[in-house]
Order: sequence, then C-alpha cells, then structure tokens
Amino acid sequence: MKALRWHGVKDLRLENINEPQPEEGKVKIKVEWCGICGSDLHEYTAGPIFIPAQAPHPLTGEQAPIVMGHEFSGQVVEVGEGVTRFKAGDRVVVEPIYACGHCEACKQGRYNLCDQMGFLGLAGGGGGFSEYVTAAENMVHAIPDSISYEQGALVEPSAVALHAVRQSKLKVGDTAAVFGAGPIGLLVIEALKASGASDIYVVELSDERKAKAEELGAIVIDPTQFNVVEEIHQRTQGGVNVAYEVTGVPRVLQQAIDSTRIGGELMIVSIFEQEAPIHPNSIVMKERTVNGIIGYRDVFPAVISLMDKGFFPADKLVTKRISLDEVVEHGFEALLKEKNQVKILVKAE
Repeated sequence: MKALRWHGVKDLRLENINEPQPEEGKVKIKVEWCGICGSDLHEYTAGPIFIPAQAPHPLTGEQAPIVMGHEFSGQVVEVGEGVTRFKAGDRVVVEPIYACGHCEACKQGRYNLCDQMGFLGLAGGGGGFSEYVTAAENMVHAIPDSISYEQGALVEPSAVALHAVRQSKLKVGDTAAVFGAGPIGLLVIEALKASGASDIYVVELSDERKAKAEELGAIVIDPTQFNVVEEIHQRTQGGVNVAYEVTGVPRVLQQAIDSTRIGGELMIVSIFEQEAPIHPNSIVMKERTVNGIIGYRDVFPAVISLMDKGFFPADKLVTKRISLDEVVEHGFEALLKEKNQVKILVKAE
C-alpha cells in the first residue's frame, strides 16, 4: 500500500510498504481522511521532536522511517482475535496516544502524561497518511452516521482544544483570549463557545485566519494595529479570565500572560521549538497561574457528542482537500507558503 514516511527534516517519502494485518486485540481500518497537524509540520521543518530517530520508541519498538498521520477517520475492514466492540463496516476515529499503563501518570489516569508517551503516526505503529492502519481496540472510537468522515478527521485536533479549555479555570460567562488563529486556535474558539465563554478575543496577523475567527464568532485584535495587552485590558476592564497561547512564538508568551486579569490564567497549548523568555514578576505580582497541556485524555466521546450538535464544523475549518500523492507539495509545503490555509485534509486513496 502507499504510505507517507518521515526519513528526516524536509524528507518525506511516499513509499510502497506492506499492508498491516490486524493482530490480536487490534482493528484494521481503511483510512478515509487524514489531517495535517501542526505537530506534523514541526517534524517536517525541525524534527525529530516526537519521532524516534536515534533509537526505537520504547512502546512501539519502531524508529524512523515511520508512517506519519494521527488525525484520521476511516472504516473498519477487519478485526483481530479478541476484538468485541467493533466489526467490519463500523465508522471510526482513533485516539492515537500510546501509554505504558504502569508509570505514575498512568496509575493516576493521566495517560497523556505517560513517561513513555507517544503518538500513533509519530512514534510508529502506522499512521493516517496511508491506505490502511491498525490500532488497538481501546484506541478506537465509533462515530455516528451524522458525522462525516471529513468531520471525523477533526476529532483528534478538536480533542486538544477541548482538553485545553476543560483543564483551564474557565467558567460559564468568563472572558477569554486566544493567541493564534491557526487550526488549533480556531478549534479552541469552538471549545470556548461550547463551554459557555462570553467574549472571546483572538489575536492574529493573517487576514484569512482573522476572517475565519470572526466567522466563528470571535472578536479579532490585529497586533499590527493595537497594543494587544492594552487593548484587551481596555475592552475587558482589567483583562480576560483565561488566555490560551496557541502560536508557539516565544515573544507572544509574555503578551498572553499580561492579557489576563488579576488572578487570571494562561494555558499554554503550543509546542515551542525555542525557549521563550518571560518575566516572573508578571505572574507573581498579579497572582496569575500559568498552566499547560499536552494532547488530551478521556475527551474523545465529548468531542464526538459536541460535533453531533454542530460544534467544530468542518465546512468552516477545512480549506483544502488533496490526495495522498499530493501530500508533500500541496499539503506540507502549502501550509508553509499559503497563509490562507487552515486545515488541509488528505484523502488516503
């Protein structure tokens, strides 16, 4: 089958590899759509970050080259021995986190913080940029007929956004600021709406992404036109309750902290490629809280339920659909060059 494998920085190759077969306890899935994630892009331009390049991953036993893609939907075509929850024909998505099950984080149920945590599609085990993939039964979630396969490919990134909001101190009626209106930032807007936020401010440079944020109901602030911190404080009479940093740009981190009110909170959602300087006194003197999240846990069912009610709409978030043969030039490279792109989906045929 065709599969996109990471060999190194700017070295992704569409190759023919053996089609996976479902081992005991695993489900074989024909991939329908797979989204290109910001994490995938980081691996392409600056990796390895999550990809095991120098030694096999402790949970998968695999190392580069590995098949990429962890935001995908598909249809079950075969199940391995012992699988009871799924059958051929079921429409599914995969929660792609690998966890050891034995470390302290796993014992606490915080499997996304596992000492050996990895992602299917980044740490081995196959990936969504292929025709078929297998996954353990406990990683698979059914989606209803009301949710399209395109919509299903957004469950994984939407889970990141919903987890970020659920882990924050946000309460119904609170104000929020989202720094960055890329794919995850836009999904955070949706998660904030679903969680009862009142005014949602978005700080973004790109005209196209500003338009998307406004379409989702956010109040956009252009950092080239305003002093962002002053503007947010003026509009909110003292700052937002919670800010979400979703740019990964070092100089934005301090702005995001300063945009919150006394006792406010900053949630770091980004993966940073570089160190980000902050002044601790901006936290200490206002008794602010700085928190962070990685991935998600125990949230896929909630995301699927919210999608069934109209949240996280694919028609407003997907800007391009391409084939697997086009994934590098019209997918990864397009996201680097075309600022109007938000979410690109790849058809695995």
